[in-house]
Formats: sequence, structure tokens, C-alpha cells
Amino acid sequence: MKRLISLWFTLMLVISVIAGCSAEKTGSTEKAAESTKVHTGAFPVSIEDDTGEKITIEKKPKRIVSLVPSNTEIAFALGLEKEIVGVSDFDNYPEAALKKEKIGDMEFNVEKIIGLKPDLVLAHASGGESAKPGLSQIKDAGIPVLVVKDATNFEDTYGSIEMIAKATGTKKEGQTIIQSMKDDLKQIKDQAKNVKDKKKVWVEVSPEPEIYTTGKGTFIDEMLNVIQATNAAGDQQGWVKVTEEEAVNYNPEVVITTYGYYVENTKDQVMKRSAWKDVPAVKNEQVFDVHSDKVTRPGPRLIEGVKELAKAIYPDVFNE
Repeated sequence: MKRLISLWFTLMLVISVIAGCSAEKTGSTEKAAESTKVHTGAFPVSIEDDTGEKITIEKKPKRIVSLVPSNTEIAFALGLEKEIVGVSDFDNYPEAALKKEKIGDMEFNVEKIIGLKPDLVLAHASGGESAKPGLSQIKDAGIPVLVVKDATNFEDTYGSIEMIAKATGTKKEGQTIIQSMKDDLKQIKDQAKNVKDKKKVWVEVSPEPEIYTTGKGTFIDEMLNVIQATNAAGDQQGWVKVTEEEAVNYNPEVVITTYGYYVENTKDQVMKRSAWKDVPAVKNEQVFDVHSDKVTRPGPRLIEGVKELAKAIYPDVFNE
């Protein structure tokens, strides 16, 4: 009898050990699975886009179509060159984007987009009401469409990068880009503290006969504030059409043009305007052109735009 009882206890102990090992193994497997899930980026993901619609993306996108250049630049910066299969006719950066299939301009080709069989379309709020019918057709085809905000400042841009990164399983890369931009912007702000005399700057985004400038609520206005320069049209809001007389009356110390990529010799054209001969910027030949995309397109290159403006306006301070 004692021997039977001993055997029974031994058997129970063995079963207990086996069960314990099994539980431990199961727990380890679950932890490993959870660790892998966190590391690779969990899908499906749900995102509320700029329209307020909740978009669910079931798995990491392998085929992406971008409808605007800013989304494309962000996607490339996130390392998604292979995944991008279609871009707009306006996409000009990076160079690899020029080789991607074109899907049209603001009036994008819906059939072509659907034919590319994307599992994510990166749309943009700038498309407005005119884009809605086309986007609806794409959604009806079972393709997720993410409408990204029309950013007008750096904080909005960080949000756009974060949104696209989350939708594409590249959150880590997105945070790296955002932090790098913030660090660079802080460095520029710190350097701008060395500016002794703030200059009044007139920014011309379109030449005569239809002269346009930028007021508050634009990237350029924010950039000028960052580098301790005064926007001559800072009392205006958004993109503003002005007369030549109004422009001259601002009496700027520096003129910045942003259309050199399609108008040759922008400096000479401004310098030759008879009505501008007494404007300090013209008298002192302080007329410069900066790359339009770098000061208006929401994406990582905005930092390059700030640097271009800074070096043009305050070469003695930003001489690196």
C-alpha cells in the first residue's frame, strides 16, 4: 500500500512538472509573439484621416499610389520606394519618383489607379470637393484611401509624416524624420539669435502682371519668423494678390522670389522694374531666388528651405 501511495505522488509530481513546463512554454511563445508584433508594427491599423473618416488598413501596404508630390516625398523619405507604384504628373522629387507610373494631375485617372492594384492610396485635402467622386470610386473598388491634411506649418507637417508612417508600418522611420527636423529647426533658431537687425523681406511667389505674396498661415511666414526676419506682408493672410504699387509701398530691404524654376533671370527682372528703383532691396541688390518646393511643399525638405532663406537674407549669420 505504501508503495502504491508513493507511486501515486510521484505520478502527480511528474504531471505537475509537465504542466508547468507546458504553461511556461506557452507563456514564452505568447511573449515572443507579442514582442514580434510590437517590433514589426501591428496590423490592422485604424486611422482617422483629415476628412474625419476612420480608415482601416488590414496589412502592411505593398503597393502604394500617391496623388500629390508632398505625400510622395514623405513616402520616399520613409523608405517606401519599392512600394510606390504610382505618382502624380507633378512629382519631381526624388529623382526615382520620375520613373514611377504617372496617374494624372489634380484630375487623376481613376481607372489607371485601380489598374495598378494598390492596397493604399495616399490622397490629399488640397484636392477638395473635385477629388471626392474619384476617391469614392477608388474606395468602392475596395482600396483604402487615406486623405492627408493640407499642412500649412511645421506641426501639421509632423502630423502628416506621422499619419503616413502609421499607415505604412514605418512608425520608427517617421519618428526619426520628425525628430531630425525638430533638431535642425532648433539649431537654426539658436543661430538666429545672433541676428542684430531684423530685415523686412518681401516674398514674391508669382511675378507681374499678377503679383502674389505670402502672408500669415503659410510656411514662408513661419520660416521668416524662425530666422528673425520680418514678413513685409505679415499683415495679410495666406496667399495674397497685390498690385505693384502695394508691393513697392512695403519698401522691403530684401526681395525673395520663388519662381526661378520657370522664369529665367528673376533678379534681373525685379531690378529692371522702374517703379522699384528706390526700394532698398533693389538699390542694394538684395534680390534672391529660393527653390519653391523647399518653402511650400510639406515634407522633410522644408528644413532646406529655411536654410536657403536664412543664407540669402542673413549671409553673415548663416555662413556655414
